[in-house]
Amino acid sequence: MARNITPKEEDYSQWYLDVIKVAELADYAPVRGCMVIRPWGYAIWESIQSQLDARFKETGHVNAYFPLLIPASFLEKEAEHVEGFSPECAVVTHAGGEELEEPFVIRPTSETVIGYMYSRWVQSWRDLPVLINQWCNVMRWEKRPRLFLRTSEFLWQEGHTAHATKEEAIDETLKMLEVYRSFMEEVLALPVVTGEKSEGERFPGALNTYTCEAMMSDKRALQVGTSHFLGQNFSKAFDISFQNRDGNMDYAWTTSWGTSTRLIGAVIMTHSDDDGLVLPPRLAPVKAVLVPISTDERKLEDMLLPKARELANRLEAVLGPRSVIVDSQFHLRPGDRFFYHLQRGIPLRLELGEREWDRCALRAVRRDTAQKEEIPWDAVDSAVPRILEEMQRALYERALAFREANTYHAGSFDEFKELLEEKGGFIKAYFAGGVAEEKAIKEATTATVRCLPLNDNSKGRCFYTKKDGGRLAIFAKAY
Repeated sequence: MARNITPKEEDYSQWYLDVIKVAELADYAPVRGCMVIRPWGYAIWESIQSQLDARFKETGHVNAYFPLLIPASFLEKEAEHVEGFSPECAVVTHAGGEELEEPFVIRPTSETVIGYMYSRWVQSWRDLPVLINQWCNVMRWEKRPRLFLRTSEFLWQEGHTAHATKEEAIDETLKMLEVYRSFMEEVLALPVVTGEKSEGERFPGALNTYTCEAMMSDKRALQVGTSHFLGQNFSKAFDISFQNRDGNMDYAWTTSWGTSTRLIGAVIMTHSDDDGLVLPPRLAPVKAVLVPISTDERKLEDMLLPKARELANRLEAVLGPRSVIVDSQFHLRPGDRFFYHLQRGIPLRLELGEREWDRCALRAVRRDTAQKEEIPWDAVDSAVPRILEEMQRALYERALAFREANTYHAGSFDEFKELLEEKGGFIKAYFAGGVAEEKAIKEATTATVRCLPLNDNSKGRCFYTKKDGGRLAIFAKAY
């Protein structure tokens, strides 16, 4: 256990902040509720961004950019939307030393301004589908900010599409949910439950919202990505109309989907330990660090350092450019050098001391388990990728096992409350209530419906209302 990190079991919230601090991921900004993302934290975001962006483009989407400022009147055109976002909006009323004729809202999300632009671009069925994504910042004035999880300003991507038919739009919504699921599980080693949001938890203005829900290591839920079927609500509000194949006028069917820097918070709370950050290898910007070690400066400079650089170059040919670094902090003791990279979550440490030199080998140390393995120099090209993949798989399997071990089933409200109080985690229960019942459960327990799982269509007696025909729902306390 690191002395500069509060133990997870002692104070989870402080542990989380300590990990962010020692890993040099982010810091508090001078503006309340905002954060500065430090270089290492931003490198992780760039890794997320580049890999997700490639998946978006594989599905036919292109990137564009829309304005930060949105006319206030735009938000008022869709009643549910404005009601949902008004409490979180930051509004610009003055510019250039004068009061504006119409205030501007700093975008909390971009459905309205993008809907306005689509109304200008879409005239015929030949103009559809429109498949656009944007990488940008948004602002939602958070009352209880927490680094990466909830900040007033955060980075994200938001996809916005328009389609000729309802069926195409629904297919798009579910397709992008699957893109998120596969990325989160394959790259972030983050097991997620995909499902439909309940009526009380839907995105404002959406007909359906689909979500990826993950369990953090304190057994709380975190919503890590959403995909919304908007129907024709925004099309009618902004007149995204077109001439269909039959020659008649119709409104487009639209979707939106997004995820954010919250993913970094999810990775921290899923994989990290009391020593600091743990990064899945497929996510880590730097996958391995070579550490030359010797008390003999001449051997260090003339033998060990050149060999370390040679091996790093060989590994980068396999793992990718800039994925391997050579530690040259020779003013620090070896233990301090090890600790520095450990706390930043670099997956694999490769030590090259005089003993390793004599054996023409490296000593590999895994970040997740501290497991050690000797690797001959002529085997690094195959051994290092193998170890990294083993680590990637182990992190996912460990997180999945934790979620499964902390998922329970409740048949009554009394059992539900008892499980929530004594066990926590995910609680599965059949639910046939509406918004009023959701609100009552939340007020009594602080737990919410996280989703109605897509992979389970079973029905049963509602644990709360006692009505038959309830859908299986997952409840949890959440961030």
